[in-house]
Amino acid sequence: MTASAAPTASAPRARRHDPERRDRIVDACLDVIAEHGVAGTSHRRVAAAADVPLGSMTYHFAGMDELLREAFGRFTRDAAAQFERRMSDARTPEEAVQAVTTLITHDVFATQRDLVLSHELYTLAARDPAFRTLTNAWMRRSRDALGRHFDPATCRVLDAFIEGMTIHRALDTEPHDDVDVLGAVRRLTRVP
Repeated sequence: MTASAAPTASAPRARRHDPERRDRIVDACLDVIAEHGVAGTSHRRVAAAADVPLGSMTYHFAGMDELLREAFGRFTRDAAAQFERRMSDARTPEEAVQAVTTLITHDVFATQRDLVLSHELYTLAARDPAFRTLTNAWMRRSRDALGRHFDPATCRVLDAFIEGMTIHRALDTEPHDDVDVLGAVRRLTRVP
């Protein structure tokens, strides 16, 4: 065997170039949270889901709190962007009312994954004030998107109604009537 055929003990191992690794870890973290909850999320589970070495976790994140903040930050930014797109498409008060109704009936908690991630974040923010910065930024963006069409007081009430109604719709075992949602949005916004 020649010296060039086998690596020597002192030869460094080639590093795999993986520029998307950090993003993959964050995405995998959200998947793990959706499946196991925050309490069941570990570096080992996230590394396995992201298909990265366990050591990558500490290389990219100082600890689980940093990873959770990054993952939930991505989740809330994506949710807020969808909310903003829906509201920015509205050009008239009637379209804004329809947009809010669609947010409630189709967009917010559109999947079981979104529902679980939202509630995991709410629980975490209720226990740890550091995570409230994420929920507050999310609420601020929602109210700003609503503010294109409604006054500040109406925006605050609508934002709470959207949140509460989507939770009820997601967890209720009885069928929903979208007309009731539309009527409620009309009453809150005073748009006939």
